[in-house]
Amino acid sequence: MIRLPVRLVLAVAAWASLAGQARGQMAVFDQNNYAQNVLRAARALQQINNQIVSLQNQAQMLINQTRNLASLPYSAVQQIDQSIARTEQLLNQAQRIAFNPAQVNQAFTQSYPMGYGAAASPQQLQADAQTRWQNALAGYQDALRVQAGIVQGLGVARSQTSALLSSSQGATGILQASQAGNQLIALQTRQMADLTALIAAQSRAQSLDGARLAMTDAQGRAQLNRFLTAGTGWQAQTVQMFH
Repeated sequence: MIRLPVRLVLAVAAWASLAGQARGQMAVFDQNNYAQNVLRAARALQQINNQIVSLQNQAQMLINQTRNLASLPYSAVQQIDQSIARTEQLLNQAQRIAFNPAQVNQAFTQSYPMGYGAAASPQQLQADAQTRWQNALAGYQDALRVQAGIVQGLGVARSQTSALLSSSQGATGILQASQAGNQLIALQTRQMADLTALIAAQSRAQSLDGARLAMTDAQGRAQLNRFLTAGTGWQAQTVQMFH
């Protein structure tokens, strides 16, 4: 706010009074007229001061609006998207049996039958057992790769979190604070996606190994039944023990 000195106001008022009296070629001091001039000058200056204050308030309001509309200078959205894409790529690289319901049904129909009949050959039993063992081994390997990918991304997640927290604390307006909060939520969502992928990979490996063990029992029973069935498994022969 700009305020003019009182002495200057009085001087201006006196000058205005004397200038008006100079026209009559007589310098007569009129106390009432002088007081009125001083009051009018003071009111004029007060109005000017009020206008200055109003302009200052408007300027500050514009500055605040500019700050509220300013975008956050830091963005982790692209890095978050890339991290999610890498995790998704690891899941898509699943070996042998992918994360696909149709492929799961096809694989179980071929190598995980409900049981083996008498027509199943030893070669088929051996080949199915080998396939199931390879599926279980691949499942554990895929789970370990997903774990390794998530662990490698922890450092990036930590730096992103620190940068977003710093940006949020140093936000100059509502928009920047809101954008920082939204990105922190996106980062938490990415971490939840990683956790979901890890659980899915581990559960897949355990399910494949459990199916392998279950089929091992079924295959063992089939082989035992085959062995105990006369004519197909063992055959009685005459053996001479003493000469």
